[in-house]
Amino acid sequence: MKNILIISASPRKGGNSDILCDRFAEGAGEKGHKVEKVFLASKNIGYCLGCGGCNSSNKCVQKDDMAEILDKMVKADVIVLATPVYFYSMDGQLKTFIDRTVPRYTEISNKDFYFIMTAADTHKDNLKRTLEGLRGFTQDCLEGAEEAGVIYGTGAWNIGEIKNTPAYNQAYEMGKQI
Repeated sequence: MKNILIISASPRKGGNSDILCDRFAEGAGEKGHKVEKVFLASKNIGYCLGCGGCNSSNKCVQKDDMAEILDKMVKADVIVLATPVYFYSMDGQLKTFIDRTVPRYTEISNKDFYFIMTAADTHKDNLKRTLEGLRGFTQDCLEGAEEAGVIYGTGAWNIGEIKNTPAYNQAYEMGKQI
């Protein structure tokens, strides 16, 4: 049994990327894994202040929800990062979240990562910049991070449209394959 942490950066509960998170969780849960989803929009996470306070303490000076989520990341075996794609990049919620991992990013090691991206755009090649941003965080900054899978949820603008795309079943199957 693996400990799976899903980070849903959708600003819309039940939005397209959030729906794919739930499908992934459903598949992984059926295989007996422990799955937890964190919906970032419901959390209080401030922007990184760039103050350097965490450099010696490994703790952020801000007292918000990020410390609890960092604990979960360190303990997880598998981490799923899910974002809608806005202007060819991850949304602000996910970028802020990634920036705030600084106090303990060296402890987020030897994890399998899955990426879920959704966009109204119908061409998955247009999500390359978003994927490169996610890879920059995981592959270039985290020791032993392995990219285990990518889901391109293209062609979905309105809430729920993702259910009519191949990504809907791909998320479920990818979760089951862990």
